[in-house]
Amino acid sequence: QAQLVESGGDLVQPGGSLRLSCVASGFRLGYFTIGWFRQAPGQEREGVACIRTSNGAAYYSDSVKGRFAISRENAKSTVYLQMNNLKPEDTGVYYCSVSHQMSLDSAEYTNWGQGTQVTVSS
Repeated sequence: QAQLVESGGDLVQPGGSLRLSCVASGFRLGYFTIGWFRQAPGQEREGVACIRTSNGAAYYSDSVKGRFAISRENAKSTVYLQMNNLKPEDTGVYYCSVSHQMSLDSAEYTNWGQGTQVTVSS
């Protein structure tokens, strides 16, 4: 079955950086869009960034634009989220997922991973 596994979350100070990884199995990564989402306690799941893995086209939410960068390495079936200048409001569980179209709407995605915790705090 198709699976996604997120990793790389950690506790970091404001202004710090993290790189998250999303490793796909059970399907060909280069035929789909991969999205990164996050969810803070009591909040709805929020789209962060997505990438068309066939050509690398990317889209970002306004809250992370200029700070985060999504990329892919299709030969390793992996999508990355480089997060720089982290802020406390970036705290949450980060998930990756699969879609057939470029979107930050979680309803368009399937095959959610287990998530990885990112905590930004002093």
